[in-house]
Amino acid sequence: MPRFPILLSILLLALSASAPQAGEKKPLRVCLIAGAKEYDADKSLPILQKHLESKYDVICSRAFATSETDLPGLENLAKSDVVVLFTRRLKLKGDQLDLLKGYCQSGKPLVGIRTASHAIQTWLDLDHEVLGGNYMNHYKEGPPTEIKIVDGAKSHPILKGVHPYKSKGSLYKNKGLAKDVDILLTGTIPEATEPIAWTRQYKGARIFYTSLGHQKDFEEESYLRLLTNAILWTTHRESLIK
Repeated sequence: MPRFPILLSILLLALSASAPQAGEKKPLRVCLIAGAKEYDADKSLPILQKHLESKYDVICSRAFATSETDLPGLENLAKSDVVVLFTRRLKLKGDQLDLLKGYCQSGKPLVGIRTASHAIQTWLDLDHEVLGGNYMNHYKEGPPTEIKIVDGAKSHPILKGVHPYKSKGSLYKNKGLAKDVDILLTGTIPEATEPIAWTRQYKGARIFYTSLGHQKDFEEESYLRLLTNAILWTTHRESLIK
């Protein structure tokens, strides 16, 4: 495929606006990107899709990896208001890598789940550059992670209706975040406490990331609310949060 149309698509992404105009009632278009086999992202994101589409005027599209080098469906980025990224160490190249980087660097909203911190092995700078993270592996599996809301974040729209619970997922090491992040949640195990959910702005776009995302997290109403609220907040639709 010629690279010129791909680059043109990236330019169009940069020029498009994600926030709805006054009086606009168009459905919110969410692109779900899955490619984390370790966490069954291709099974977990459909749970989120059902939750979103049953409660809000949302239309989800999918880009689900078929291998670590192939992520079909990225053409959906051109018409998406926000992307939910849940992949792990994909080795994308060429046009597919250009499309994903083009979206993330174009000033459009992004919601990153767990392994999004190392979503693309061929673009590990995504973590520092876009998410504002500093993924340094994780603690040993076993002790459940106790989730706590940061005192100064209790009134944040993303946390509306979100209640702390204990996650079965191993705690990610993420000390040394970008200076402009706002931490919403922390996770604690006997030996450490780490930030596990935060927001920031990147090139004018609202960004949300959480290191939660174990299969069992998607069985928690509070986790689905967290992701749903984040999607609405990143697209300036926080007034719709129920």
